[in-house]
Amino acid sequence: MSKIIRSLQDDLNEFGADLHLIGSETLQGRHPGEHPDNFGAGAMAQPATPEAAAAIVRWCAENNVPIVPQGGRTGLVGGGVSRPGDLIVSTAKLNRIEAIDPLARTATVGAGVTLQALQEAAAEFGLTPGIDLAARGTATIGGMIATNAGGILAFRNGVMRHQVLGIEAVMPDGSLVSDLTRVLKVSAGPDIKQLLIGSEGAYGLVTRAVVKLESFNPQRATALVGVRDATSALALVGHFRRQPAVQLEGTELMWRKFFSDSARERSVDTDWLDGETQAILLMEVSAANEANARSALEEGLAALWEEQTLTGGIVAGSLDQARRFWSLREDDSFMYRMFPSAPSFDVSLPPDALDRYVAELTDRLKAIHADFYAYVYGHVSDGNLHICVAGPGIAAASLKAPIEDAVYTGVTEAGGSFSAEHGVGMEKRRAYLTFGNPARRAVAQAIKAALDPKNLFNPGKVPYSADPNT
Repeated sequence: MSKIIRSLQDDLNEFGADLHLIGSETLQGRHPGEHPDNFGAGAMAQPATPEAAAAIVRWCAENNVPIVPQGGRTGLVGGGVSRPGDLIVSTAKLNRIEAIDPLARTATVGAGVTLQALQEAAAEFGLTPGIDLAARGTATIGGMIATNAGGILAFRNGVMRHQVLGIEAVMPDGSLVSDLTRVLKVSAGPDIKQLLIGSEGAYGLVTRAVVKLESFNPQRATALVGVRDATSALALVGHFRRQPAVQLEGTELMWRKFFSDSARERSVDTDWLDGETQAILLMEVSAANEANARSALEEGLAALWEEQTLTGGIVAGSLDQARRFWSLREDDSFMYRMFPSAPSFDVSLPPDALDRYVAELTDRLKAIHADFYAYVYGHVSDGNLHICVAGPGIAAASLKAPIEDAVYTGVTEAGGSFSAEHGVGMEKRRAYLTFGNPARRAVAQAIKAALDPKNLFNPGKVPYSADPNT
C-alpha cells in the first residue's frame, strides 16, 4: 500500500464508505483504458460525494500531492496519464442520475455517469442528451465536460459547451463551487462553468452537472451513399436539413480507403461502389414514422443523384443492417490492428476547405514516404476529420514531427483547429506550442497560475508553458 493511500486512510477516515481508496496491487488487475500509463500513480481515490471529493483536494493541497482527475479513461491524447507520486481522483462513484425533468428537458447527474446510462434513463421520457459519440458506454459526463466533447450530433446541437447548463466542481484550493442552474438564460457575471469546460482537469474537478436533453425519435432510416467528394456530401446534408418533415440525425463521411478496409473486416459488400467514388456518406434521418423517414431519404437521394453525381447507395432494410452501417464508421479498431502504433489526429476545418485539405495532406504524406497514406473519416457536417496515418515504419520517433506538420499545416490558417474534440493532453503538447496562438496560451497560463499556484491539478498537461516539465 502506498504512503499516499495510508495517509488518506488515516486523515480522512471520517468519510467512511464515501471514500474508496485503491492501491497499486488492485489497479494492476484493471484495464487502464486508452493509455497504458493511466494507472502510473499506483494510487486512486474514488469519492462518492462532492464533499468527499473536496476533502481529498484539500488534503492534496496541504500535502503538495498532484491530482490527476479521471472519468471513463476513454481519452485518446493522454489527458489521464499519471505518475508515481500523483493521486488519481476517479469520478466512478459519483454516478447518480439525480433528476430528469421532462418539462424543462434537463438532467442533473454526477460526473461519473456514463453517456449511455444517461441516454437510457432519458429515453424513458422520449428524450436524449444532445450529444452522442462512439465511446458512449464508457465515456462519462464529467470527462466529456473536461474535454468539451463533440461527436455525432455536434452539427445540430453543438458540443458539450453548448449542452451544459450548470456545474458543480471542486477548485484547486478545495472549495466546492456549486452553480447547478437549470435554465438557459443566465447573465449574472462571468460564467465559471465555461472556464471548466474543456480545461482537461487543469482548473478543477467536476463533480455534478446539469445538461440539456433533446427529443428522441426512434423512427429512422439509414443509408450509405457513394459521393465524389466532401462537397457533394455537404450538398446532400444541406438538402435534408432544409426538409421540414424530417430531422437529420447523423452525417458521417468515410473516405474510400477507410470505408473499404472497414468493410472488408466485416465482410460487407462494396461491389455497389464504382471507381469514381472518393468517399461514402453515412446518413440517418428521422420522421413521423419509419415509412416516412425511408421515403424522404430515398426521394432526397433520387432528386440529387445526377446533380451531385452520386456513385451508389444502399438504404438499410432493417434495424440490424442500420447498426452494421454504423459499425463501419464507429469501430475503427481495424486500423490499429494493422498498424498498432499508428498516430491519430482529429482536426476541424470549415466545410469549404475539406476537399482541398485532404488532397494536400495526401501529397504531404507522400513527400515523407511514398507508401504513407491516411485513413480519413469524421463528422462532415461540422468539419471534424479523424485521421490515422499508416504505412511502413510509421511509429519511428524521427517521423513524429514531420507527420504532425503534414497533418496540421494549413489547418489554423483555414480557420480550423488542430484539436477538434479529443483535447490536448500529453500527445498534442508540440501541436499546442507550435500551432496554438501564443496570446491565448498566455491567458490560459495566467488563469492556471491564479487558480492552481502549486500546479497540482493534472500537471504536465494543457495548458503548457514553454518549460517542458510544466
